[in-house]
Amino acid sequence: MLPWLAGAAVMGLSGNRGARRAALRGTGSLALASAAVAAKSASSHRLRPGPAVRALPSGHPAAVAAFATAVALESPKLGAALISLATAAAVLRAHTGTCSPVEVLAGAAVEVGVAAATCRWWPLHVDAPADTARPNVSVAALPAGLGLIAVVNSDAGGDIPAEAELRILLPMTDIRLCASGGDLHLVLDQAAKDVLAHGGALGVVGGDGTVNAAAVRATESGLPLAVFPAGTLSHFAADLGLTTLESTADAVEAGYGGVVDLGRVTAAGGAGTCFLSTFGIGVYPELVRAREARERRLGKWPALCIGLLRVLADGTPGQVTVDGRHRRLWLLFAGNSRYAPPGFAPSYRRSLNDGLLDIRTVDGSHPFARTRLVAAFLTGTLARSRVYQATTVTRLRIDGMSEEEDYTRDGEVSPAADTLHLDKAAHALTVYLPPPR
Repeated sequence: MLPWLAGAAVMGLSGNRGARRAALRGTGSLALASAAVAAKSASSHRLRPGPAVRALPSGHPAAVAAFATAVALESPKLGAALISLATAAAVLRAHTGTCSPVEVLAGAAVEVGVAAATCRWWPLHVDAPADTARPNVSVAALPAGLGLIAVVNSDAGGDIPAEAELRILLPMTDIRLCASGGDLHLVLDQAAKDVLAHGGALGVVGGDGTVNAAAVRATESGLPLAVFPAGTLSHFAADLGLTTLESTADAVEAGYGGVVDLGRVTAAGGAGTCFLSTFGIGVYPELVRAREARERRLGKWPALCIGLLRVLADGTPGQVTVDGRHRRLWLLFAGNSRYAPPGFAPSYRRSLNDGLLDIRTVDGSHPFARTRLVAAFLTGTLARSRVYQATTVTRLRIDGMSEEEDYTRDGEVSPAADTLHLDKAAHALTVYLPPPR
């Protein structure tokens, strides 16, 4: 089993998101399979030797089948190679008499089912861009980035700084560096003014918080926005189908674009601010922090599970009024457009301009609400739990927020006002999108 764990480690360290997800699902399935094998062994020792014991699935090939199948669910190409190796190993064991063919086949069948069952607790990630984020409006094609002014978060990028990579991909781009602190807004303001004066498009290189600030400037100025994913997390870019700087560079040179909604949160008597992906109150800001601290190492769903257990252990439900109804809530989540999968933690969007807010709440007024929520989450029955509610609306009002409470939008935490209004911004955002292959 060690070679398979070593393979998972290599996939996890590869830097490829799909490979990391495959490694995590494969390792989890391998652990479940190993537990089943251990239970089988313990029960077989209590049984008398005989045909019934020999008919039990064989442990080693069963666990290997679970690992290979789980990897194939996340990465078909990697999975095809591993399934070939797993099949060869199983045939060898049957040929040498280590296991009977019946044991090998029975074990493989059972553990393929184990791997498939992980999708109930950890839904498969969808890499395809949202349907309505596909090219549907005309935007300027900018060969080599001529006419593009890109604001680059100086902290963005991995081994190769994002600025250096962008200069290679689009050498004619006007690149303007800024720190992740206070000068971001000043640089964006000036960049938007310059694009309006000379024509072209506004670009942004960074994570969701940086992209949010650029999206507001682009919408207010009526400019198309080129989103280059290079932050710690880039969920909005992923929903657009932009997974690398190169994919956005291709879109800029090809001139493909689409229109997406902007969510808006407005304090009573104050100005509104936008969110591209998510808004949340209650323990949701803490859940975001706990998940993001682990997401790159573990993947979204394991990190979310660990984060949920942590914040529920330490937190308490808050008292708020939602659309005139008094509620005692652990959290309230609002998604900019409908998220999938339904009845589970939000993962991805099939549409980015459906005009809806996806509202999900966890009610803290039921007896043992915390325990029931965790149990429903771990058993994949969240959609049927009384403590979890989901709906879609076009607007929402939240009253009774205390001065100590925060809200989060696109991963950025801000102090909340006593009254918050959620709706969609009056103007949509035009973005560059991947050209068809």
